[in-house]
Amino acid sequence: MTLFRQLAWFFRAHWRTYSLALLMLAAVAVMNMAIPYLIGRAVDALLAAEPGRADGRLAWLILALGLAIYALRLGWRRILFGTSYRLGNLLRRRLFALLTRQGQGFFSRYNTGDLMARATNDIDAIEVAAGEGVLSGFDGLLTLLLVLVILFGVIDWRLALVALLPFPLMGLAFYRISSRIHHHFAAALNQFSVLNDKAQEAIAGIRLVKSMGREQAESDEFAAIARTAAERNYAVARAEALYEPAVFLSMSAALLLTLGFGAWRIWQQQLTVGELTSFTLYLSQLIWPMFAFGWLLNIVERGSAALQRVDSLLAEPDSVPDLGRAEPAGAAIEARGLDFCYPGQATPALHQVGFSLAPGRVLGLAGPTGAGKSTLLQLLMRYWETAPGQLLLDGRPLEDYRLDALRRQFAYVPQDAFLFSASIADNIALARPDAGRDEVIEAARLAWVHDDIVALPEGYDTRVGERGMTLSGGQRQRLAIARALLSRAPVLVLDDALSAVDVHTEQHILHGLRRRRGQSAIIVSHRLSALEHADRILVLNHGRVQQDGHHAGLVAEDGWYRRMWTYQQLEAGLDED
Repeated sequence: MTLFRQLAWFFRAHWRTYSLALLMLAAVAVMNMAIPYLIGRAVDALLAAEPGRADGRLAWLILALGLAIYALRLGWRRILFGTSYRLGNLLRRRLFALLTRQGQGFFSRYNTGDLMARATNDIDAIEVAAGEGVLSGFDGLLTLLLVLVILFGVIDWRLALVALLPFPLMGLAFYRISSRIHHHFAAALNQFSVLNDKAQEAIAGIRLVKSMGREQAESDEFAAIARTAAERNYAVARAEALYEPAVFLSMSAALLLTLGFGAWRIWQQQLTVGELTSFTLYLSQLIWPMFAFGWLLNIVERGSAALQRVDSLLAEPDSVPDLGRAEPAGAAIEARGLDFCYPGQATPALHQVGFSLAPGRVLGLAGPTGAGKSTLLQLLMRYWETAPGQLLLDGRPLEDYRLDALRRQFAYVPQDAFLFSASIADNIALARPDAGRDEVIEAARLAWVHDDIVALPEGYDTRVGERGMTLSGGQRQRLAIARALLSRAPVLVLDDALSAVDVHTEQHILHGLRRRRGQSAIIVSHRLSALEHADRILVLNHGRVQQDGHHAGLVAEDGWYRRMWTYQQLEAGLDED
C-alpha cells in the first residue's frame, strides 16, 4: 500500500476527521455482526415453538439496529468523502500555484492538454483513493476480522475451516488482476493526456483548421487518438471485470461447502439449524470484504498511477528560482555582456548584448525575424534564467528581487494579445481591479480603442469570447495596450504590439504614449515608424547588437536599419497612391 504511505502527510493533518469516520465505520460493522446472530436466535426460538414476547423484543432490537446503522452510514460518508475532497482541492491549488511560478522553460516541456489531464483526471483518481480507498480497506478488513472471530470462536471452527478453503485461490486471483490494472490504467492516463492535448489544440486553432479546410483530416486524427484511448480504457474495464467472477466463484464454492458440511453436522446433532442459518448469513457478509479488497486494489492501483504523474509534476523545481527578497525602487535597466542560449540549442539566442535605459526614456528594438528581440524582453522579466549579474534593475541583479515584485515593474503587451472571457472593462482593469470606470476609459482613449468599444452593443460591459475571439486582432492589441497603461508599471513593454493596427492608429497611440511622463518604454516593432522618436534604438541580428543609436543617425548610417527604413517609406508612398 505504497499509495497510503505517500499520502500519510494528509492523513496526519486530518487525523481527527478520519478517526471519527473510522470510529463510525467500526460501530456500523459491529452492529452488522449482531443482526445475523439475532436472526439465528429467532429461528431457533420459532423451531422450538417458543415465539412469545422474546421474538417481539428481537424484532424491535433488529429494527433499532437498522436505524442506527443508517444514521451512522450517513455520518461517515459525509465526513470521510468530504475530507477526501479537501485533498483534491489542495492538490489542485498546489498544482496551479506551481504553474503560476514556472517560467517558459517548464511550459516548453509540458503540453497544455497534459497539464489539464493531471489537474483533473489524475487528481480525481487520488481523491477517490483517499475516500473510497480508506473506506473499502478499513471497513472490509474490520468486517472480515469480526466475521472470522464469530465463525471460529462463537459458532463452529470446523465448519469455518471448511468454508474458507476457496479463499486462498481468490487472493491469488486478486494479486494478478491488480497488477494488470496498474499497467493498463497507467497507459490509459497517458493516452488521456494525449487526447486532452489534441482537443485543446484543435479548439484553440479552430479558425486555422477551418481556413485550411482541414476539418476532415483533424477529425480523422482525433478519432484515431480517441480510439486508442477507448481501447486502453476498455483494457482497464476488462481487468476490473475479473474481480466479480473471482468473488462469486469463491463464495459459491464456500457456500456449497458450508451447506454440505453443515447439514452433516446437524445430522450428527453437533449444530443447530439456527446456528447454520447464522453461519450462512455471516458467510454472506464476507462478500462485502471480498468486493472491498478487490475494489481497494483497483482504487489503489488507479491512485498510485495517478499520484506518480502528479508527484512528478509537483516535484519539478522552479525553472526560474525565486530566491530574491528585494523590492525595486527605480526603473533603470542595464544589460552587461548578456549571453543566452535556449535549452537544447547549440546556437546562442543572444550574445554579448549590452545597453542601459534610464527611467522615463524609450528604447527601441529592431531587427529581422529571429534576431532575439522577444528573447531579450522575456529575460528582462525573468521568464528565462540568465547568468548572474548580466541584467540589472536599479543597479542590482534581477535575481536579487522577488519575482512578483520584479514583474510588477513591467507592463508587458505581447504581439498575440490575450483576453479573458470577461467584460471589456474587466479585461482592461485586470492589473488594477479597483480602478474606476473613468480611469478605464482614459486608458482606452490613450490606446485609441475607446470609439470601437462604445460602438459595441453593451459598450464597456460587452463580454468578449474566449481569448477575445469576438474582436479583431487590432482591437485585441489595443485593449491589451490599454490594460498595460492602466497598470501604472514603471516600464511599458510593447513586443510588436502594434502590428495589427494601421499606421495612422499607430501614430495616434505613440503620440499618446509620448505625453506620459515618468514611464520608461521598450518598443519592439518591425514597422520602424514606431521607433522614430525612441531615445535609443538597438538593431539586433542573430542575437548580436548590429547597430546602436537614434533614428536619424541610423538612417544616415549604411546598414540594415537604413535599408529597411527606405523600403518601408517606398511601400508607404505606394499605399498612399
